[in-house]
Amino acid sequence: MSGPIPAPPADPLGEALHLLRMDGAFYCRSDLFAPWGHTLPPLPGYLWFHVVTEGGLRLETADDVRTLHPGEVALVPHGTGHVLRSGPGVDAPDIRDLECEQVTERYEIRRQGRDGPRTVLLCGAARFGHPAAEGLISALPQIVQLGTGTERLQSTLALLAAEAREARLGGEAVITRLADILVIQAIRAWLESEPAARPGWLGALHDRHIARAIGLIHAEPARDWTVASLARELAMSRSAFAARFTALVGEPVMAYVTRWRMQVAMAALRE
Repeated sequence: MSGPIPAPPADPLGEALHLLRMDGAFYCRSDLFAPWGHTLPPLPGYLWFHVVTEGGLRLETADDVRTLHPGEVALVPHGTGHVLRSGPGVDAPDIRDLECEQVTERYEIRRQGRDGPRTVLLCGAARFGHPAAEGLISALPQIVQLGTGTERLQSTLALLAAEAREARLGGEAVITRLADILVIQAIRAWLESEPAARPGWLGALHDRHIARAIGLIHAEPARDWTVASLARELAMSRSAFAARFTALVGEPVMAYVTRWRMQVAMAALRE
């Protein structure tokens, strides 16, 4: 089929994530003085995020060790238990056994350590409220670490850190929404910096045709989509579109349409 190729969505990832919103479990600002350490337990179904605004730390899972510096953010997407500490071998008790100042039901301030170098850390555990997020989260590696080179990410980090410095009216709501933005920015930055790691529909979002098809399906799940009608929207032949979609997404287009409809229905029933 001939004809002009439609312009791709301005932000394919944002369009695909339009229905995904995060529900926070808790947020914590930590003022830490070396030596310090704590263990965060497994939290299935949740995504941990850690933002270092001052100092540094080691993030350790069973299979990986990372060092975080000021202005860096790390996501632990699968709720895996992990350890944060000031240096190798430092004692790391369970975080639930440490004292903290409970500011609100979901926001706390924690202080730990002695008189060594200081680290200021903002952490959170959140889950995506939409079942469709399962595909997104399962595609991410055990740890996503982003440095200081992403300007937009740094702007959000600065706002998040400023809001976390003190308890203010509506502060929890602001932090929750900024965390939502931060995680999506971090995922997008990871996709842009790790092109070889784009699996499934995440990688497919970088194809202008398939990104537009996914956006159309997500935006109008109730529409009577067929392979032919989607191909017409993209000015592609039916066979070429079907083959490209399956190759990039990993499943046939109508299987994807059905699964997305089921996920949207599940979310509607739950809400």
